[in-house]
Amino acid sequence: MGKFKIHDALGLRAGKNFRLADVDPAVTPGFSGSKADLAARFARYDEELYELQERLFANGRAHEDGAPSLLVVLQGMDTSGKGGAIRNVFSVFDPQGTKTVGFGKPTDEELAHDFLWRIRKHDPRPGQIVAFDRSHYEDVLIQRVHKWVDEDEVDRRFAAIRDYEQELAGRSVKILKIFLHISPQFQKENLLERTEREDKYWKYDPSDIEERGYWDEYMAAYEDAIRRTDEIWAPWYVLPTDNKKYARMALKFLMVDALRHLELSWPAPDFDPEQERQRILDAE
Repeated sequence: MGKFKIHDALGLRAGKNFRLADVDPAVTPGFSGSKADLAARFARYDEELYELQERLFANGRAHEDGAPSLLVVLQGMDTSGKGGAIRNVFSVFDPQGTKTVGFGKPTDEELAHDFLWRIRKHDPRPGQIVAFDRSHYEDVLIQRVHKWVDEDEVDRRFAAIRDYEQELAGRSVKILKIFLHISPQFQKENLLERTEREDKYWKYDPSDIEERGYWDEYMAAYEDAIRRTDEIWAPWYVLPTDNKKYARMALKFLMVDALRHLELSWPAPDFDPEQERQRILDAE
């Protein structure tokens, strides 16, 4: 049976000297096995993941500002499966304690403010798990690739992102940043599928072909962004994603690992359990 241990996922950490060319999008680090093995591994920690999230949510309700939270940032080229990864991994959670936010093209109102203005409105609350389907990195990557901003502005935005993420960490927000790494051929197959299947038409955007023409520029921009913003308090993980089921499994395991490290206990009651039990028994 294919094996994938929690600590193996840590081998996906990028770091300051990261080179995207060193990561083959088709490999499955830490796992070798069949599709059935992959499905079994994907479901292996579901019960634990649900309990860890429930503890996190309970601590948020009990301790309010004193409880930690988790922010999962997902980035990747078009068709890399960001939304699917969130749907599949977050399906085990109590929806009361989770939120997904997608950041598309900024509105006129958002453009009238600093680029982090629209992001800050969705900071995780204590006890909450929030997933960003695209994120504050979009306002550096796209604009840099298309040269809509100069390099001085790029430097300013990276500095602002580092400060923002350190500020979040200071408020007990644990951050996981995930780059879903696919190959050009894999994207091509996905784009073709969106023109061939009725249930996929709605996903197709003709502008995706234009953006595909900037592939090398995007890879260079992602590599630089990862190098410049990978920190202990906000690490980047690069998941090979030509096998989407593997990437979803790796994401789930990273979240298990992150929540385990919070070492949360169930919050103590602010009442006498035995006394309240007796009151229930005595009530008519």
